[in-house]
Amino acid sequence: MQPVTKVFKYPFQFNLEQGRYLPGFELAYTTYGKLNEQKSNVIWVCHALTGNANPNDWWHGLVGEGKLYNPGEHFIVCANVIGSCYGSTSPLSVDPENGQPFFHRFPLITVRDVVAAMELLREHLEIDSIQVCIGGSLGGQQALEWVIEYPKAIRKLILIAANASHSPWGIAFNESQRMAIAADHTWKNDSLDAGLEGLKAARSIAMLTYRHYDTYNFSQARDNSDQIDDFRAATYQQYQGEKFIRRFNAFSYWTLTKMMDTHNVGRNRNGLVSALQGIALPTLIIGIASDLLFPVREQYFLQTHIPDSTYQEIDSLYGHDGFLVDYGPLTRIIQGWQGEIPS
Repeated sequence: MQPVTKVFKYPFQFNLEQGRYLPGFELAYTTYGKLNEQKSNVIWVCHALTGNANPNDWWHGLVGEGKLYNPGEHFIVCANVIGSCYGSTSPLSVDPENGQPFFHRFPLITVRDVVAAMELLREHLEIDSIQVCIGGSLGGQQALEWVIEYPKAIRKLILIAANASHSPWGIAFNESQRMAIAADHTWKNDSLDAGLEGLKAARSIAMLTYRHYDTYNFSQARDNSDQIDDFRAATYQQYQGEKFIRRFNAFSYWTLTKMMDTHNVGRNRNGLVSALQGIALPTLIIGIASDLLFPVREQYFLQTHIPDSTYQEIDSLYGHDGFLVDYGPLTRIIQGWQGEIPS
């Protein structure tokens, strides 16, 4: 059984939270498995910052045949968010109102806008309710926003390395990455390759937030005690930047980091605590002890204020990226939690 990728086309004006609009949009999405007669086997995966619509690509330890979420049992859905460059409407898309790519004119997209688009896709797929909505990092931010804005859409929620509001620390890192892009003299151009050298530097900055001090000590140690140049840690940063610009673009990266900055479930809802206390479904929250970007205090906050919630923690060498690497502990935690709550 193979994942099936399609495109959902919404041809109407799509009003955005900050007051602008898109003249319609497209969402690339993947389904994996079959919807059962009761429509009760839906697993909706929300991807992180630079993920695509196929979790079998980037979460193959959790999604796939013989894995935690097996397409033989589940109907797995994942949609590429607006703004990303993997098939959904993005800054590289043509604006139908003038026939030119958006580029720098692409509007600010918030996490709530992303969720509103996915809710339209859910209705299009005739999914009455999502059995489990799961996401890590920006994916967890989406899942949390979704269950608050549309409380009847989801039955169980799993949040991994996520938070209720993006922190000043996280916003500062995102702004530093955008400063790197803006420092590239090509960034002012309306062209597909604008800002790529800056994007390389931005990715290098990002890697320091995704990993941990111990990660680099383990995997990028000096070749010998006498070394004075050509360090593995330095070449690794260069490699990560080069690899990233082969699969992404600066416009989408700018858009998505701005989107992450908007995350705040308490906005216009009487604050974070009020918003979280209104969640009325079983919620599993997983933190990563070594996470520098989304420290576990943020997951403690979620668990403290979401009424029917459970907190579990993994200890990963890989910091924030542990949710993309440590499949064994994640699988055991999720299986244990799912076995404890009513189906």
